[in-house]
This record gives sequence, structure tokens and C-alpha cells, in this order.
Amino acid sequence: MESLINKNRILLDIEACDWREAIRLAGDLLVRDGCISDLYTESMMRAVEELGPYMVILPGFALAHAAPSPAVYSDAMSLVTLHTPVSFGSSENDPVRVVLCLSCVDRESHIAALQRVAIALMEDGAVDRLANAASAEEVLELLAQEPAN
Repeated sequence: MESLINKNRILLDIEACDWREAIRLAGDLLVRDGCISDLYTESMMRAVEELGPYMVILPGFALAHAAPSPAVYSDAMSLVTLHTPVSFGSSENDPVRVVLCLSCVDRESHIAALQRVAIALMEDGAVDRLANAASAEEVLELLAQEPAN
């Protein structure tokens, strides 16, 4: 997990006027670090436009991603929390306060990281804790948590 996301790829309590801007902000963190090009961010937005809000996988949580492509230079993640939640058009899971952006160079390399994120998100209140995190370090700790037995 540590190789995919770091404190420079986390923005907390920011404003986004809509889901497009939320994805753009998350994507920009990866563009800035040289992990993806703007084309990948555009692909993520196009996926929502064409396929609907399937990325909103839990109440308040979107996993922004697109298919592997030459616009992805490395496997990486970024995370933004939104001060004001935005709607992706999901009747079940809107509004969204946490957007985790995932870039993958191929279809296999990210599986272990996704499993770790899934484990962290299965804990009761995990999305709320991420949404209310006070620091990037707190987000990293939450994502790295082991499941409770």
C-alpha cells in the first residue's frame, strides 16, 4: 500500500462543484507526481458519463478508475475528501465525500492493493473516518488498518 499512496497524494476537506471536479482533483494529484497523464483523468470521467455511477461502491465513497492504458505510467492511488458532498447520480450511495483514485498499468498489479482497501473499508464507519480525517497521516493509517477479529 505504501508504494501506491503517500501523503502528497491526499487532499482533505476540499471543495468540488460536482463529481467531475472531484475526479479531476484526485487525478491531478497523480498527474503532478508523474503517475498518469490528463488523458487518464478524462477516461475516468468518460467512464462515469458512459457507464453511470458504478464507481460509487459504498455510501459516500467513490473508487475512481479507468481501464489500463498508455496514459498510466505507474500503479498509484490518490484520495480526496470533500467538504461538501457531491452527487455522482447513484440512487443508493450518493452523496460522495471520499474519492479514491486508482491507476493501474495492467489488470493484475493492483489486486493486492484493492484487497487492502476493501479490508479497510469493511470496518463499520470506515468511510466516515476517512471523510473526517484531520491529516494525510491519519488517512494512511486508516487505509493500512488490519481487520478487527
